[in-house]
Amino acid sequence: MVQDRSTTSCADSTLVGRADDIGALDRLAREARWGKAGSVVVTGPAGVGKSALLHAFLDGDACRHAKVLRGTCEETTAGDSLYALRALLGPAVRDASRDDAACRALLALTPGALADDPPHAPAVQRAFHDLYRLAADELGRHPLVLALDDVHHCDELSLRWLDFLLRRADGLPLLVVLTRQAEGTVLSRGAPAHRALADLTAHRRTTMLRLLPLTETDVAEAVRRAFPAPAAPVFVSRAWAVTAGNPRLLDHLLRELRAEGAGSGVVGADRIPEVGGRVLAHWTHTFLDRRPAWVGEVARAVAVLGEQGTDLVGPLAAVPADVVEDALTVLRGAGLLLPGGRHFTDGSVRAAVLATLDTHTLVCLRTRAALLLSDAGRPAEEVAGHILELPSVSEPWMPGVLREAAVRAGKRGAPEAAARYLYRVLEVDPGSVEVRARLAGALAETDPPAAMGLLRGALAPSVDIRTRARIAAQFGTTCLAAREGSAALGMLEEVLDALDAELGPDPLPADRELRTLVESVLLIVGAHSRSTFAGARKRAAGMAVPEGDTPAQRQKLGAMAVLRVFDDEADPEPAVQCALRAVRSPQLPLKNWSLINSGFVLALADRTDDALRALDRLLRHGRENSAVWTYSLALSIRALVLHGLGSLPDALADARRAVQISEAEQWGETVALPRLALAGVLVDRGEAARAEKLLAGIDPVWRDQYVWSFYRYLMAHGRARHALGDPEGALALFLECGRSLEEAEVRNALYLPWWAEAACVLAELGRAEEARDLAAHGTRLARRWGTPRVLGLAALARGVATPGEEGVALLGEAVQALAASPARVEHARAELVLGQTLLAADDRRGAREHLRAAADLAQRCGALTLGQNARGALLAAGGRMRKMTGSPLDLLTSMERKVAGLAAGGARNRSIAQSLHVSVRTVEMHLTNVYRKLAITERAQLAAVLRTPGVRGARVPRQASRTRGQR
Repeated sequence: MVQDRSTTSCADSTLVGRADDIGALDRLAREARWGKAGSVVVTGPAGVGKSALLHAFLDGDACRHAKVLRGTCEETTAGDSLYALRALLGPAVRDASRDDAACRALLALTPGALADDPPHAPAVQRAFHDLYRLAADELGRHPLVLALDDVHHCDELSLRWLDFLLRRADGLPLLVVLTRQAEGTVLSRGAPAHRALADLTAHRRTTMLRLLPLTETDVAEAVRRAFPAPAAPVFVSRAWAVTAGNPRLLDHLLRELRAEGAGSGVVGADRIPEVGGRVLAHWTHTFLDRRPAWVGEVARAVAVLGEQGTDLVGPLAAVPADVVEDALTVLRGAGLLLPGGRHFTDGSVRAAVLATLDTHTLVCLRTRAALLLSDAGRPAEEVAGHILELPSVSEPWMPGVLREAAVRAGKRGAPEAAARYLYRVLEVDPGSVEVRARLAGALAETDPPAAMGLLRGALAPSVDIRTRARIAAQFGTTCLAAREGSAALGMLEEVLDALDAELGPDPLPADRELRTLVESVLLIVGAHSRSTFAGARKRAAGMAVPEGDTPAQRQKLGAMAVLRVFDDEADPEPAVQCALRAVRSPQLPLKNWSLINSGFVLALADRTDDALRALDRLLRHGRENSAVWTYSLALSIRALVLHGLGSLPDALADARRAVQISEAEQWGETVALPRLALAGVLVDRGEAARAEKLLAGIDPVWRDQYVWSFYRYLMAHGRARHALGDPEGALALFLECGRSLEEAEVRNALYLPWWAEAACVLAELGRAEEARDLAAHGTRLARRWGTPRVLGLAALARGVATPGEEGVALLGEAVQALAASPARVEHARAELVLGQTLLAADDRRGAREHLRAAADLAQRCGALTLGQNARGALLAAGGRMRKMTGSPLDLLTSMERKVAGLAAGGARNRSIAQSLHVSVRTVEMHLTNVYRKLAITERAQLAAVLRTPGVRGARVPRQASRTRGQR
């Protein structure tokens, strides 16, 4: 780093941590005093404290009995022969006796006296001998210390004379102390003075003393000296990081902080990044101003090229390769570049380097950099990164590079990067339909309203109908993400009519696929709004079922499957077959809505394995393509499916993640499903108050008009009210859900079984007749759908509404049906109700059997409220069971607990796999699940989470902890 001597240290940082260096100089001084002549070169980067160390040494006890002659070399005097000796010996020569040798020496030191003479010239050699005799006379009277600061600026003849002196100094009490910047050697390479300095430092009497940056402990001491109050550790660590341990830079930083009134506590530490950035910028400007122009050219080329294209620094800076390396060495020595690399140590340094350029020069430099990278065949995104820095896309070759970069970004799953490139292309060609469509595709998941605006501009009537149809389909799905589906319906219908008129009765295969695509989007969009749902069902009923051989046909199949499950005479099999055909052949590309709709239908039909496979494919697509809206939606649906399966820990993890993602996006408040999924799980986890608060945060504007959120909101809110002890409030919400579904002609018994919930609440309130009516209604619907889950719920609803042995028999039927289904929470609930009924009939033995089954099953599911209720009833029936807890560890499976315990104990994945006799991949999968369920992000957090009473980390068996090579 460049040294600025115009200021003084406020904290003496230049001497902090230099005790060993001072000691080394003192030792050499003592040796010289006893006749062991020598020299020492103190070197290091600018600002490391060489001058301060020199002054402290010369003013110290070691030089008290010696005559000290000191001088400083200036950059402007490097060509002035014997300038350094005039500064160093001038006073001694003037004070010497006026013999012939002294007079000749004084004459030789006159400026310009030996200006054109080389070191071996007779006049120079005579002057060397005369000056030597003067030095020898001084050495005869007392030890002599000659100190030259900044010797990298020294003239050649002065250096040659010091070498001349040292070669004749055997037995003399002489010490020569020189300071030199580490990069000074490179800057003077090729000059005569450089060779002279190299000869001097190679002398057998010369010791090299390199000053290193301050350690963090040294910085702590400097901070202690600068501030009266004790420093916070974070203050010290940040000060050390931003200054890289450079004492002079540390002084500047601490001075600026003190001038602002900042202390050395946590608040002061928060100021260090900004203040340090300013200090680094000033430091950088000062450094470049004091170096040759080619150093600045290379620095600016490195700043423009950034981390890519560093091999093109020479062509961009227009300097030879060897000069580039010299400049890089200078910049590294100054601490501006990382050691051994071509990257700046801090972003503020790079910004300061670029700030030395005017706007026009910077634009020209960036344009040249982009062209050099393009000509060198660098990846399009690398080139495009430089084009983005330009105020305008001015060259004809640039749009092509940006388009290619957008394609590359899309393939690597970086839609935001693709959008940045395409926005710049749109500046050049604002009327391009193709660019608008591609840009809208890149924005659809992150900024749906902006994507809609772009697509609207591409839907002009003048656009070819086939192109308009493709854009209309894209517009429709984008409107769903923006929660503006109504804006797309009329336009889709209009486009579909125009497409039919254009294609005629016998379209080509490609045109049929296009028409199917528009139809599928029309169904998908229509199925989302409560006001258009019935119309979408009627439209789907009049359509032929496609084979599912193309992506558009499969998307249409998925949409038709969803609408079919709500038919009055709904039979799961036709809808299931549509859904299965929609997701078949995983090798072929599928549209997102094919997987979303099919996953929903398959889950409703209890084909949960197929549903989860479809959703996993969708999640994989979302991860690989950074499709955050799709990913959040898929997580929410999977959470609902897992909740229905009784896998509450996994459902909770998915729902939490979906909420976190949606809350971080600008469209988050418009999407209700993540919060609805989370609220449903929280109710079963015993956190009904938290669930209700979450539900209250959903804006009714985005909740009430949509099929997939409004009815689910009523159900989730009703269950939360019931859990909070408000059965009347819960009943009102369940009945409102039923009325609303009937108005929409949605009569699938298993989709939000409000009737079962309402019947149970009515029975609880003693309104058995009303409960029986609702149970009968639900049973009629359930028999149409016919899955074990819905038949079990129907039996449960009838059982709670029927007294005596008939009711017990119906509850037994519910237990049996639900045990055959994947619905473990509903199974546990049926066991609980049956056990409570038997207990009320004083059948304690029978009650205990079912209550224990309910408690065990609820515990395995993670349904804390249900489990605690079952345990309480079991204790009342004379049974025993340990108390259930709401610990996060209850969310883990037994295998996940084992893996987590081993990992927390320090075992590596391979050792864990060998210990548990599973693959490393299985261990990685379990750890991923553990992190997700426990809401942690890294292995180091495991030990703290597992440090819970009654939970111990497992240990790896000794033989399993050894590698195979050690066995």
